[in-house]
Amino acid sequence: MVSLSPRRVVSAVRRRRATTEVVVPAPEQTPEQRRRERRRERRRRLRTMSLTELAEEFGTDKWGVHHYTPHYERHLEHLRRREFTLLEIGVGGYTRRKRSGASLKMWRWFFPRARIVGLDIEDKSFIDQGPIVTYQGDQTDPEVFHRIFAEQGVPMVVVDDGSHVPAHVRATFGIVFPLLPDGAIYCIEDTQTSYWPAWGGQLDPRARGTSMDMVKDLVDGLNHEELLVEGYEPTYTDTHVRAVHCYHNLVVIEKGDNREGTNKDTSSGHFHGSSPDPALAAASNPAASPEASLEETAEEAP
Repeated sequence: MVSLSPRRVVSAVRRRRATTEVVVPAPEQTPEQRRRERRRERRRRLRTMSLTELAEEFGTDKWGVHHYTPHYERHLEHLRRREFTLLEIGVGGYTRRKRSGASLKMWRWFFPRARIVGLDIEDKSFIDQGPIVTYQGDQTDPEVFHRIFAEQGVPMVVVDDGSHVPAHVRATFGIVFPLLPDGAIYCIEDTQTSYWPAWGGQLDPRARGTSMDMVKDLVDGLNHEELLVEGYEPTYTDTHVRAVHCYHNLVVIEKGDNREGTNKDTSSGHFHGSSPDPALAAASNPAASPEASLEETAEEAP
């Protein structure tokens, strides 16, 4: 008789069991289980998408009609895994109820840990779900924003996609921007209405009172410490706008301390470089001044 070691006996028993075990097929999923699995799979897919892919998924015009999402991703990517509040002014979907809140849904999946808040002139509470909450109100009413900030927290990101009327855009910025913390990002969409009279804009791109006129003032304010205007007092935005990024119909404004100092006391009074002093050249030959060249060009234009 051949004796087997205990190890070989155990292996033989396992092989015998393996040949006699019956494979029981997994029970078929119920319709509800299949729906849950599809939802889980979709959530996994949404978490891996870029902002542009999410815009396409939910049908927001921030990509396609416009090309905003690559710019947003560039400026907001650092917040993707952080907890913060995002406020979007203007929920949309007035003629197509099912399309309401498309961009809020896009933000919700791009910022999975953020609180997503929408403000609209009409009631959009039917899209409130999970981290998405909406408020009804006028974008020029300070009380609306004070209520939102008290209940939802002061936002780190504000997107003005509201009426696009320049007077409203300027009023909203004046109300909201001072309330934001340093590091906040304030975005203004559809600035093309600055040039459309039917929307409250002006045909003259240099006209005062438009959305882009305000933006141009902000750009000048970045260099407020270099101004030689006697008695000039910096404005709030002069000292608190750290950067202004302008794209086609979109402006992204960064809030932060804009007091870096200046060397104008030692450098602004005389010209440095090997070229002739432009001030002396203009005084000796007025026809060669930049202003004269511009006037000449304007006269020659058809």
